[in-house]
Amino acid sequence: MERTYQYAWIIPFVPLLVTILIGLGLLLIPTATKNIRRIWTFPAVFLLSIVMLFSAKLAIQQINGSSIYEYLWSWSITSDFSLEFGYLIDPLTSIMSILITTVGIMVLIYSDNYMSHDRGYLIFFSYMSFFNTAMLGLVTSPNLIQIHIFWELVGMCSYLLIGFWFTRPIAANACQKAFVTNRVGDFGLLLGILGFYLITGSFEFQDLFEIFNDSIINNNEINSSFATLCAFLLFLGAVAKSAQFPLHVWLPDAMEGPTPISALIHAATMVAAGIFLVARLLPLFIAIPYMMNIISLIGVITVLLGATLALAQRDIKRSLAYSTMSQLGYIMLALGIGSYRAALFHLITHAYSKALLFLGSGSIIHSMEPIVGYSPAKSQNMVLMGGLTKYMPITKTTFFLGTLSLCGIPPLACFWSKDEILNDSWLYSPIFSIIACYTAGLTAFYMFRMYLLTFEGHLRSHFKNYNGHTNSSFYSISIWGQEGSKPVSSNLLLKRRNNNDKSSFSNCSFYISNTYKIAGYVRNMRSSFSTLFLNKDPHTLLYPHESDNTMLFPLLILAIFTLFVGCIGIHFGQEVMEVDILSKWLTPSMKLLHENSTDEDWYKFVTNAFYSVSIAYFGIFIASVLYGSVYSDRQNLYLINSFAKIDPKMRIRLEQIINVIYNWSYNRGYIDVYYEKVFIRGIRGLAQLANSFDRRVIDGVTNGVGVASFFLGEGIKYIGGGRISSYLFLYLVCVSIVLLIYY
Repeated sequence: MERTYQYAWIIPFVPLLVTILIGLGLLLIPTATKNIRRIWTFPAVFLLSIVMLFSAKLAIQQINGSSIYEYLWSWSITSDFSLEFGYLIDPLTSIMSILITTVGIMVLIYSDNYMSHDRGYLIFFSYMSFFNTAMLGLVTSPNLIQIHIFWELVGMCSYLLIGFWFTRPIAANACQKAFVTNRVGDFGLLLGILGFYLITGSFEFQDLFEIFNDSIINNNEINSSFATLCAFLLFLGAVAKSAQFPLHVWLPDAMEGPTPISALIHAATMVAAGIFLVARLLPLFIAIPYMMNIISLIGVITVLLGATLALAQRDIKRSLAYSTMSQLGYIMLALGIGSYRAALFHLITHAYSKALLFLGSGSIIHSMEPIVGYSPAKSQNMVLMGGLTKYMPITKTTFFLGTLSLCGIPPLACFWSKDEILNDSWLYSPIFSIIACYTAGLTAFYMFRMYLLTFEGHLRSHFKNYNGHTNSSFYSISIWGQEGSKPVSSNLLLKRRNNNDKSSFSNCSFYISNTYKIAGYVRNMRSSFSTLFLNKDPHTLLYPHESDNTMLFPLLILAIFTLFVGCIGIHFGQEVMEVDILSKWLTPSMKLLHENSTDEDWYKFVTNAFYSVSIAYFGIFIASVLYGSVYSDRQNLYLINSFAKIDPKMRIRLEQIINVIYNWSYNRGYIDVYYEKVFIRGIRGLAQLANSFDRRVIDGVTNGVGVASFFLGEGIKYIGGGRISSYLFLYLVCVSIVLLIYY
């Protein structure tokens, strides 16, 4: 056991070998390295698998009763300052290591095919391996300084991977936005680290907790306001990294990176770094007044905001991004109310479910690109999808499982963890619990909306038939069955596409200008899709197709995790199981936090779960009514006629409500607009004002002195002619003036 812990230092550095080897190969033998580029997938997966097995062995030892292990060596020691580096192995470290490595392996296998035709294939795998190194170094760090070093490396890798396709301006802007937004949080993190060093004189976690608690409990030597400010600054770093309100604006734009990046960074790893930091520093936050209230408040705001912003998104990846933001809000809420176990439980279940959904969306995008042409705005647009069930059955099945899990449907993974958070939040604050339960219904609605728009119904994208003409089953739709059901002009769509008009489909959705909902009879209209057949180009298919096996294999493995990973946290008291695996795993950390696992019998569990599952099914039902093919043509026509008979005043009121909700969601809650006007334009205005002050005042004074000196010199030049008679005459004139003034 001791030997295993002694070699734990290799965890962060094993994946780094791939980055080094690829870099040396491109530097020394670039041609040979590029010719065998597909072979580099094997060492990347193999080395990360070694880390995964090592992390799993550490986790098994901790479950069997091993304690926390920390190893440090001195980097710099003086009489006033000591800096040490090392590694810390505890349940939180092993949980994060297993998440990073398992999801990372699946993403690497998936990326081999997804990125196979990309010119930056080798650079992509190099960045990915370096990112895994940075994340593993972050979770094994034993002090704040080491965390900050790897924290910045993670941010750098995120910048490189989000902007991987940097030739596209939108991707370049997205990585810059993510970088700048995270700099706000990182600056707060750095100030918080320095503040707590000023308070305690140490960067080490154990020393930090002990000194801080002793100072508060025994001597009361710490200024509570200053300590709260420093804690808030530390938390600010977690807010930015985990996309919590109000620093969440970078996450949806980060979807411009390759889809495997979204699955790895923005589902299971980098966005979990903020959660990890709060969980690591939770003993510190608990001892500070009001800090836990701030964490829980930010969490519950993020839960609701992320869900509402996901309601009307058309981009499948952005919808999943807002879903990630909302689910991370659940975890932050759990940490804020002191429910450490439930937070980590949901971190595990959500990571696998969301990675499955992101990789599933990548499979969908991969199959839609030949249909709509290579354009992220089109291939990721759910409005242009539909009817993919018969073309992508495996992707559909795995995506459906991930959707059910995220909705909280038993017995899938997220049900067990989300239900536990809802129960704990009720004990802490009924208001928070009501918001969390309401958001659970919204989650079920927008996730099934995403599923139904993508896989059910009929394909709505435009395509070429065997005569080479462009047809379209893409409609502007109204729930009232009015004139909004006419097809959009195919020639107009083709003209916009040829002109690279970014707004080609900006006005085409399930909402027309009045933002009505979808009409049932339009959902069931059959297009001439049956006339399609293969193009002459064997590499270009005119219909969606299932992905290759190397992309399907990770989906199937993650689907298995989604089905069964929830079992590690099932706990119904002593009668059923002595203790669940997760609680036994987290025992050392829970003792540190003074948290005890409470027993729960079957009756209480079923009673609590009934309400949450009912809310989820209600959200699914609403989504099915509005977006699903759940009625026959006759029933659909009856439904439309029923809506048409509604009182006009009531219809206008409903339309206004729909408009407000749709505009709020589609426009991202107007938060980006507010930031644009207040911060970006405000900072630019201040910069212009400072520039004017510098040019007209600072430079003006300096230039004025120079000009005055010039004129003074010019004047003296004419006065000093070298004639004594002129000097005597000037002297007499000056004396005469003085005498006249004073006498």
